[in-house]
Amino acid sequence: MQADSSILHPRVREALESLQIRFDALPCDPSFADTAEFCARYGFATGEVCNTILVVVKKEPREYVGCLVRSDTKLDVNHRVADAVAFKRLSFASGEETAALSGMEIGGVTLVGLPAMMPLLIDERVFDSPTVILGGGNRTSKIRLAPAELMKLPGVRVAAIAVLR
Repeated sequence: MQADSSILHPRVREALESLQIRFDALPCDPSFADTAEFCARYGFATGEVCNTILVVVKKEPREYVGCLVRSDTKLDVNHRVADAVAFKRLSFASGEETAALSGMEIGGVTLVGLPAMMPLLIDERVFDSPTVILGGGNRTSKIRLAPAELMKLPGVRVAAIAVLR
C-alpha cells in the first residue's frame, strides 16, 4: 500500500486495509473521473480500466448485485447476469440507488467497500490483464491492483457476465 491512500474514500480505504488487498492509489482530476475521459486523459487502455455497476434483482424485498466489467465490454444484465443469479427480472440500479447503497460518488463507485452482504460478480475478462483500475469511491482517486486481489472480497464470484462492445 502506498502512503497516498488517504486520497481514497474512507470506506474503500478501510476495506482495502482490513482485507489486506495490495493496491496503488492513483490521483484523478475529478473532471476526468468518468471512464472514457479518464482513459483519454491518463493514457490507460480501456481493457485495463473497469466499471462497477449495481444491478437490481426485482423481487421483494429488493436485492442488489455488484458487477465488475472491463470498460471495453458491456454488462449483459438480461442474459448472463440473470443466469448467474438465477433470476430473470433484473435492471440497472439508478444513480441515486447506487450512491445511496454504496455511500460512494458516481464516477468512483467500486466493488471494494460495498455492503458485505451484497453478492459480487466479476466478469472473467477482468483477469486477462496483469493489473486493473477501479474507482476509489470518489471522483478524485482510482485504485490499481492485480485482479487476483479482488478474490479477497467477501461474496465474490467470477462469471461470464459481459460481452465485447
